[in-house]
Amino acid sequence: MSIIDREILAICREVTEQVILPRFRNLADHHVEDKSASGGGYDPVTIADRESEEALQEALDKLAPGLPCVGEEAAHHDAGVMEHLKGPCWIVDPIDGTRNFASGQPPFGILIAQADGGVAQSGWIYDCPSGRFCAAHRGKGAFVGGERVSAVTTGEEPPVAAISLIFMDDSKREAMKAHICPHYRLVDIPYCAAEQYPRLGLGVNDVSIFERTLAWDHAAGCLWLEEAGGKAARPDDGSPYRVDEWDRKGLVAAATPSLWEAMAARINSLDA
Repeated sequence: MSIIDREILAICREVTEQVILPRFRNLADHHVEDKSASGGGYDPVTIADRESEEALQEALDKLAPGLPCVGEEAAHHDAGVMEHLKGPCWIVDPIDGTRNFASGQPPFGILIAQADGGVAQSGWIYDCPSGRFCAAHRGKGAFVGGERVSAVTTGEEPPVAAISLIFMDDSKREAMKAHICPHYRLVDIPYCAAEQYPRLGLGVNDVSIFERTLAWDHAAGCLWLEEAGGKAARPDDGSPYRVDEWDRKGLVAAATPSLWEAMAARINSLDA
């Protein structure tokens, strides 16, 4: 495990133990709010999200003083924060899977990425309940707990898919149900990218569809999956995921390029 991986792991452990887990199953009603007034679908935020983001930003600033940090909660309050995604920056989701956390259930985790020029260069995924730690650095492979991994499929036919229909408009949602879903064995989405991306690389799921593609949800996971040999890209043109395209919708992630191509072809046929 590299020095930076050890440092990020130590930060995630400390914030989990001191900030996140003490709030788990210990939230009052006024500790939970819904941010989804204009986004469609339940999108909660808790006091633990805000507290952990502040703690993570403070710790990361010590690692790289002056490097801007794009945190989910900071960006919610000030959209101008997103402009930092065009240059060197940290990207932080302090509690990914807040819906689960707020309901007192796993999975939930911490997502951290370091990007430059709109492209993630390093990414870390920490599962708070179990301590599983995934790391990736562009061109250097994907790791779980310091051990290098290569993406594997479930080996099932039809392939196993977790398809997120939330944040889609009604017509697209119905088209997915009618023309995409029947080609796969569907499993529940975990409502947590910090869980979904490892599932794709570790042989639990084969392919996933995401509609909303904000940087804090996908920067670390896309990089980790691709470094493991999978593929995460835009289905309409096959372009790789970029953190500075925060308004763009639609993303397919898969354990292998061939699984990605099959899903992308089916999605594109809906508009043909």
